[in-house]
Amino acid sequence: MTCVWLLDVDGVINVRKPRWHAAPHHGRAYAEGTAWPMRWAPALTARIRRLHTSGAVEVRWCSTWCAWSDQVERLFHLPALPCAFTTTADAPTAKLAAARAVLAGGDHLIWTDDDEVPTGGPLLDELTATGRALLIRPDARRGLTPEHLDEIEAFVRRAAG
Repeated sequence: MTCVWLLDVDGVINVRKPRWHAAPHHGRAYAEGTAWPMRWAPALTARIRRLHTSGAVEVRWCSTWCAWSDQVERLFHLPALPCAFTTTADAPTAKLAAARAVLAGGDHLIWTDDDEVPTGGPLLDELTATGRALLIRPDARRGLTPEHLDEIEAFVRRAAG
């Protein structure tokens, strides 16, 4: 079984105060003729890149940035990653559908999103019922932390069995 990581951008990678040890990097991504300021921890994107290129995880963008994924890939020095959806019209619905599709396909799910990952209730129960899902909802100001990446790597090792 594959581990599929549904990765959001804003509030997950692009954050105000990344909790990594080195100074954050800054840049601009362009969408619909607008330059959007980005701030990220290069150590975070390096770990994401290593996990993806190792083949241990298939990272997929699950973000309103899907239509402009080349922009964030350029800034974050990530390879071209597939997108979990192509529409920006109803991103919350598309994100949930992508998570459900990963699980329905029999794969392990890693979902990191500062808004859409459920923190309780029947939806959380549904997504975690099989034990094949790791759901992380980081603080939108700080995004993914080294501890989150440690948790993701441990989940991937367990999934590989």
